[in-house]
Amino acid sequence: MNARTDTAAVLERHLLLQLGDRLKRLRQAQGVTTVGLAQQLGISRTTLAAIETGDPGTAIGTYLRVMSALGIAGDIALLAGDTFQAAPRGTAAARSRRSRPQVQIAIRADDAQHQAQDLQSLALHTEAVRRLKADPSLVSRAADTLARWRAQDAQSRARQLWDEWDAILRDGLWRKALGRTRRAQELRQASPLPTLLPEEVRQGILGQVQALKRGLTLGDTPTKTP
Repeated sequence: MNARTDTAAVLERHLLLQLGDRLKRLRQAQGVTTVGLAQQLGISRTTLAAIETGDPGTAIGTYLRVMSALGIAGDIALLAGDTFQAAPRGTAAARSRRSRPQVQIAIRADDAQHQAQDLQSLALHTEAVRRLKADPSLVSRAADTLARWRAQDAQSRARQLWDEWDAILRDGLWRKALGRTRRAQELRQASPLPTLLPEEVRQGILGQVQALKRGLTLGDTPTKTP
């Protein structure tokens, strides 16, 4: 199986979503518009919008520039430093008797705020789009599924969304379905893409999301003191 079905795949997506939300809240709290921040950094509003939605395809350097502009350069320093990692052998830090800090971070998708449901939908569609890009023949399978749904329920309220899916499949407009707007959520609810996933891949993603709902702990395992 080529897809990443370990917990890290969905966890990383969840963390990027949280980072995007945080950057957006910081910008709004500082009274900075998307136009103003984009102009300040020399990036497009589209790129800034992608960052604020946790787009994994945006370069990390652009994320860092936004973080710095919003005044959280200290977070960048923590990411770049070795404060919480073992010091290289032979350095003064390595010879120090000071114990290394033990840091643990608890992460959980908030089901009450529909975070887990949104994350699951995004994860399923992200994997489906990855497969579509690797194998364009899958587009016809998705189109056949739409046609079958129309034949089975000609009066469905989802017909307008299915029509939009026709354009998405025809023109490869995957970003329309991978966003965090209300329309993107509606499109995912009427989407044929999850039907393209093998059952073991789909169940793997669902399991990862369930693990996040229960909560994950990242970091060192505390050592027992005698």
